[in-house]
Amino acid sequence: MTLTPDDLIGYVERDLDADIARWFPDAERAEVPVETRSIDRLVGLLPASGAAALTAFDQRVRVGRVPAVFDVSDWSYGFDFAGNDCGIVAADYETEISGDDVFTLAADGSGNLWTLLADGQVAVWFHEEEVLEEGTRFDHLDVFLWSLVRYHAVRQGRLSLAEVKADFLALGQGGMVAPELGMLTYLKD
Repeated sequence: MTLTPDDLIGYVERDLDADIARWFPDAERAEVPVETRSIDRLVGLLPASGAAALTAFDQRVRVGRVPAVFDVSDWSYGFDFAGNDCGIVAADYETEISGDDVFTLAADGSGNLWTLLADGQVAVWFHEEEVLEEGTRFDHLDVFLWSLVRYHAVRQGRLSLAEVKADFLALGQGGMVAPELGMLTYLKD
C-alpha cells in the first residue's frame, strides 16, 4: 500500500516517541531555554491537525525528549526573526511575512531553518535570501517530522535508505525530493 501524507496525520502524537526510542535511544537530547518563544499565536492560526502536531512536538522539545541530532537547538527552535534583524518573504520574493505568523522547528544543517507556516506547511527559510522557498515544502508538520526522523536515522546508520526511499518518493514532498535542495539529496544508497 502506498503511503500518503494524509496517512501520517497524527504521527507526532501517535508514533514519534516510539520512533525516537527505536532509532535514537541513547542520543543526546535537545535543550531549549525556558524563554523560548511560545507557540500559542501560531497554534491559533493553524488547521486543527497542525495545531495538535505543533502542540505535541513543542511539549516534547521543551521537556527534552527530542534528539539534538534533529538540529533542534536554542537558536533553531522558535527563532526570533525580528530580534535577529532577519526578514521573511514568501516564495514570490515580494510578499513580506511576519515572524509572528511562522515558527521555526529545526536547522537544516547549512544555516537554514525548517519553518512551520500558518497554513500548516513546513518550508525551508533560506537565510541568505530570507525567503521561504516554494520547492522545499512539506504538506504538514506530521509528514515533515516523519520524514525528518527517518532522514536522520538513515544518516546515523540506524535505518537503510532502501527501507524508506520508496515511501519518501511516494509522499512526493518537495522538502524531501526536490533536486539539489531536498533531504534525499544528502542520503546515499
